[in-house]
Amino acid sequence: MIEEKYEMSITLNVLNHLGINLYSNVPAVLSEVVANSWDADASVVNIKIEPKSITITDDGHGMDEVDINKKYLNVGYKKRDDTKVTAKFNRPVMGRKGIGKLSLFSIADTIEIHTVKSGNKYGFRMSAKDIENLTEQNNRNKENKSYYPESLDDTHITLDDNGTKIVLTNIKKRTSNLESYLRKRIARRFSIIGDEYTFSVNINGEPIQITDRDYFHKMRYLWYFGDKSEEYIDLCQLEKDEFAEKIDGAIDIEGDTQHSVTGWIGTVQKSGDLTDKEGDENLNKIVIMVRGKLAQEDILEDFREGGLYTKYLIGEIHADFLDQNNEPDIATSNRQEIIKDDPRYLALRDRVNSALKIIEKKWLARQKKKGVIDARKIPAIDKWLDTMRGDKKENAEAILGKIGQLELDDHQRVDLYKHCVLAFENLMYRERLSMLENLTPENSAEITKIFAEHADVEASHYYKIVNERLHVIEVFSKHVEDNVLEKVIQEYLPKHFWLLDPSWERASDHMYIEQNVTTAFDVISEKLTDEERKGRIDIRYKKMAGQNVIIELKRPGVKISESALWEQVSKYRTALEKQLNLIGAGDDPIEILCVVGEELTDWTTTQNRQMSKDSLDRKNTRVLLYRELIQEAYQSYKEFLEKKEDVGRICELIKNIDIEFST
Repeated sequence: MIEEKYEMSITLNVLNHLGINLYSNVPAVLSEVVANSWDADASVVNIKIEPKSITITDDGHGMDEVDINKKYLNVGYKKRDDTKVTAKFNRPVMGRKGIGKLSLFSIADTIEIHTVKSGNKYGFRMSAKDIENLTEQNNRNKENKSYYPESLDDTHITLDDNGTKIVLTNIKKRTSNLESYLRKRIARRFSIIGDEYTFSVNINGEPIQITDRDYFHKMRYLWYFGDKSEEYIDLCQLEKDEFAEKIDGAIDIEGDTQHSVTGWIGTVQKSGDLTDKEGDENLNKIVIMVRGKLAQEDILEDFREGGLYTKYLIGEIHADFLDQNNEPDIATSNRQEIIKDDPRYLALRDRVNSALKIIEKKWLARQKKKGVIDARKIPAIDKWLDTMRGDKKENAEAILGKIGQLELDDHQRVDLYKHCVLAFENLMYRERLSMLENLTPENSAEITKIFAEHADVEASHYYKIVNERLHVIEVFSKHVEDNVLEKVIQEYLPKHFWLLDPSWERASDHMYIEQNVTTAFDVISEKLTDEERKGRIDIRYKKMAGQNVIIELKRPGVKISESALWEQVSKYRTALEKQLNLIGAGDDPIEILCVVGEELTDWTTTQNRQMSKDSLDRKNTRVLLYRELIQEAYQSYKEFLEKKEDVGRICELIKNIDIEFST
């Protein structure tokens, strides 16, 4: 008969709930083991990750048979009733309820404990499957039999010196690529790892460093609580245009101001910097650390803060007053967060909330200043701002500062700069225009000047529109050359009908007729042959510049004759005429535009091409090649810019912004 040396003191149903379902990820589970090693006065913890096992070894004081049964296997053992600080290093004990060890069953089916104390070896093995089977048996027979872990022979114990080794096998989680992931997250879950605390945690032989948290280098602004937190300034390596500021960490709990917090709250340059590229952890949070260990993942989620600045926040608050030996346990049963209505937590939340108000104000001011500095890096904007005075300058800088707060690429940012300039110039022109009422005939020169400014404002707006259109043409042209036209055509032409005809600024809305025409077109399209259907990208109806326009887009490689093309589009013309007659607009002009990638098969000679075009023109129909579309549109807009040499002050300003940005 096997001697039953070890007994787990807990109802198996409770074990099944607290252990197997306690945590959901490996870092959280192994953090409990690291915390136990800290409490065991270990100075070194080694975590070894292998394809089918995870082994955690420490050089702590180890356990004997009494310790194993009374403390380790006694789930709910109140460690602090016996020990408040450790014997060797005088460390404040992290453990409290004695259930963290059960989390091992969350990631492994089989757990072996090897331990040595005073030169004596002890060991046992636990199986999640055996526990589940016994639980089912107890439920079935209405019994409460204890679970007895399997005792291990001394020869099986692979530990020689004092300490504890935990071997996890039959792992439920993936161990591939686990090392870097685990290193980062263990570093983020503890603030007591390092030589300063005589506590080293190694993963596969490499020690975890505070820099493994992999976010300090992302900081741009830092607020820290108390003098003890100044070390974080060095970790962040802030540049000269960045800054750090101290915030009061005193905590008021029902009139008691003897408590305080340490730690820091920082902001990054871009909110995307808070997305952890390795894994799925979101860094946009403020964690709560208690006794050097993560106690709550995020206090930021408790605030209904909608300000833009919150998307850039990350922080770490140390609040040891939440876990005093003479106070009730503030942690929830899952050990991953704090009881939210506890007065201690409410006091902490108030302190953090006050800090956030300070941070919001300072962050907005810094971002505004930085936004103006960035805008002034463009000489044209720098000179423009220097010409302004008083409220106008202040307001212009305020808007430029807000642009600096937005996450934009360089082209988007410069485009907003130009909008800002035009908006202010237009506003100033309107102010001067209102002065006309007070002008006398003797001030005719001033009147002329005001109207000249109007022409300048108007020209600058058109200059900007033309530049934007040239950019669209260049992008469209690139796709023509790359021969990836179809999706581009479907995306660009409906949004930019001016590509087809400069007079087509935008389509007029006529929902009733457009819906009816679209339905009629769909009926015709359904009757097309497979070959005809494959040859087209789209057929559309739009009301443009007072004309009813049918736009037929052919696929780039399709070859078709004039007669075949007309046979197809004439059906749509007839359908449109019927709909126009229904609303009494049967005499309204109809234009048909066919955009094709290849010349019509009839265009074998220059003469044939002209005859074909004349024939289609009599039917108010045009054929335009994609390459012609690009060339004609680009040339017409480019010629406008080249001939517009006598530009006014504002137009010159917008032009210079473009030139200086691109260089």
